[in-house]
Amino acid sequence: MQINDDLDRPVIVHAARQEWVPSPAAGVDRRMLYREGDEVARATSIVRYAAGSAFPSHTHNGGEEILVLDGTFQDEHGDYPAGCYFRNPPGTAHKPAAKEGCTIFVRLWQYRAGDNVQIVHHPGEGETIACRDGAARAHLLFEDSTERVTLETWTPGATVTVENARGLEFLVVAGGLTTRGETLAPQSWGRLPAGTALDATVGTAGATVWIKHAPLQHEDIFAMPV
Repeated sequence: MQINDDLDRPVIVHAARQEWVPSPAAGVDRRMLYREGDEVARATSIVRYAAGSAFPSHTHNGGEEILVLDGTFQDEHGDYPAGCYFRNPPGTAHKPAAKEGCTIFVRLWQYRAGDNVQIVHHPGEGETIACRDGAARAHLLFEDSTERVTLETWTPGATVTVENARGLEFLVVAGGLTTRGETLAPQSWGRLPAGTALDATVGTAGATVWIKHAPLQHEDIFAMPV
């Protein structure tokens, strides 16, 4: 399966308009944003867990990155309410579930070799950093030599520019914005190749935006199984 796999083209997906696609686990459904592969895939998705659903215990051979969008995501290590961000590097394992249901944003098999730091940030955690023009708050969730991940709150009606030297991925978590002639709402996701800035006008309710500065595919990305 190939979905939005041309990394040289800008892409915007309005995930909230998509139908949910069942996963192999009962009660766990997906909206696919980017995918290369079938069940084992290099993928970016919105995943919905129905109340009481669970996914079998599994190991993340290619790593996993998650932002909890609503509800409470759970595994044997703890409970993660909306706003939690975590990184499970290659080799980590867990058994995810959601007693009351939840929705998460998840990236799979997109880790580079040597990225082995496991991180859990609960809502509001992460270093507070200087705001770009048009932003009211910004938290740094992760940074190393190749990636920088932030969660930012943008001011209603502001014009915001996010420069893009390496590659840019973003998700509207709350509120809304307009960019490239399209109006983005919660669960709208975008990916821009290096050199293409994000120029946005924030909606009247403001916007909370998750942003990743990183190569759209690392040169030393973990290889998928054949």
